[in-house]
Amino acid sequence: MATYTVTNKYLIDNFAVLQLLTPSEIAVGSSITVAGVDATFNGTYTVRALPQYLYIGIDTEGDLLYDYQVPIADQVLYAKTASDVERVAASGTVSYDPVCTWVTSAQVMSYLGITITNPSDDYTLLTQSVSAGNQFCYRRRQESGYIDSLTTSPGGDVTLGTLMYCAALWRSRGSIEATYATFDGMGSAPQQSLTPIVKQLLGIPRPAVA
Repeated sequence: MATYTVTNKYLIDNFAVLQLLTPSEIAVGSSITVAGVDATFNGTYTVRALPQYLYIGIDTEGDLLYDYQVPIADQVLYAKTASDVERVAASGTVSYDPVCTWVTSAQVMSYLGITITNPSDDYTLLTQSVSAGNQFCYRRRQESGYIDSLTTSPGGDVTLGTLMYCAALWRSRGSIEATYATFDGMGSAPQQSLTPIVKQLLGIPRPAVA
């Protein structure tokens, strides 16, 4: 979980805005928990925008309006039905705890073509690999500019890429550096979890567009 310090708050036209002390990895559509600000702002919300300018309200179409003469970095905006609040200094925190669940342990076992007994050390490692693989693939896509659901895979290509990555993590147990662990006298095969085909399926790294 990442926790960020709040420095300012304001609320206009049923949208609340909090300014954070430091840059964050929060994305539009993410769920955040606000605490220690006040009764109006506290709670769990879905981020609607990450304004880089002073928010000044909405127009007749319901679109967000900004004063582009007043840049303000590191803001989060979310819907909040309440009376307007002028921009003032504030304290409190914003917590962000993304948990991705694109693929399950059962799906990874099916991909590997094996049955792993629960409980067992292998099953514990499987759950760790699935958790790590989901989080890693979600974060890499987020870093490449995608806005994804945490609970539903964006598509079959991303699901397969995530399955392949989770399976590679599980198969790498006991390995050292860049090879899979083996007792075969023929030597060890190279290990590469984030293969080019996994990158292709996940759509990463995404080319930057000017």
